[in-house]
Amino acid sequence: MRFDPDPVIRRIERGALVWCALAAAATLAVRPDAPSIAGGVVGGGLLTFISLFAIRGSIDAMLARPAAASTPPAPAPAPPPSAGDPGEPPDPPDQPDPPAPARAGAITGVKLAGRYGLLALAAYVMIVRFRLHAVGVLIGASSLVAATSMEAVRGLRRP
Repeated sequence: MRFDPDPVIRRIERGALVWCALAAAATLAVRPDAPSIAGGVVGGGLLTFISLFAIRGSIDAMLARPAAASTPPAPAPAPPPSAGDPGEPPDPPDQPDPPAPARAGAITGVKLAGRYGLLALAAYVMIVRFRLHAVGVLIGASSLVAATSMEAVRGLRRP
């Protein structure tokens, strides 16, 4: 189940994308001799969007789980009468037990921690292996914060 994001979230995503592109262009204009800074901005923006989609995927999974758990399972069809003892109740059909809520929550937590571990690995690869500038990565990673701040200011200006 996929939930449609709020229009405000869509504006924040677009604002972060614009911020990241403008910051990369500005760093390339100011320091044309150091393209690793602009590359770091783009890489940091990429990390931010991967993180955003990871969080959104986890939230969608958490919201979908109670909806799926609230629907009752379909009743099992009655088995045909057996030739055995008529007073003996028939054996219930074998059905797998649904995972306990605590176990499902733990699985979601492990997935979320794994996603952040992959983000940390991606940041390491960008900075150490690709030799992108760490400040550029930080500027790109702050694109979502900048877009959220701009949206908050825009919301304050509305009557």
